Amino acid sequence: MDLRNGFDIKRYIRTIPDYPKPGIMFRDITTLLADLHGFRAAVDELAWPFLKGEIDYVAGIEARGFILGGAVAHTLGRGFIPIRKKGKLPARVIGQEYALEYGVDTIEIHADAIKKGDRILLIDDLIATGGTAGAAIDLIRRSGGEVVAAAFVIDLPDLGGAAKLKSKNVKVHTLVGFEGH
Repeated sequence: MDLRNGFDIKRYIRTIPDYPKPGIMFRDITTLLADLHGFRAAVDELAWPFLKGEIDYVAGIEARGFILGGAVAHTLGRGFIPIRKKGKLPARVIGQEYALEYGVDTIEIHADAIKKGDRILLIDDLIATGGTAGAAIDLIRRSGGEVVAAAFVIDLPDLGGAAKLKSKNVKVHTLVGFEGH
């Protein structure tokens, strides 16, 4: 896929078959992040729709969402809010549980990270089933924030995550799509 500036970002994303288990095609962005042009293109394209200043903060989901989200926040001149796995933040937190394939997990933010009415751009590397991103949206909303949009480098449309977020009335911005799992 050619992006707005003609850069083919998809060729910088490595596919690793059968990881973490047989039948999964793992989309690895470490090769994208390692390439100075690929990383810049990804950050620029994630930030592009939000240059008009309609957001107050960028929130990134642990861990690759920290890398991308921090860079997008810097590009937009906004603050960054980390969304972490349970037990990783030092101050008072609020959490949101979400379902995994086998069990439940929790993500957290600092209780004072988001104020009522703050406009948030949510960033992560990939949208698959939408479980983690959906929980992050719920957490931001419980904190009083408004999710302006969620942006991802990769969409796996066959898993339905982007559609799930859209059903929560969240705009979804993705750079590339990969069919299958």
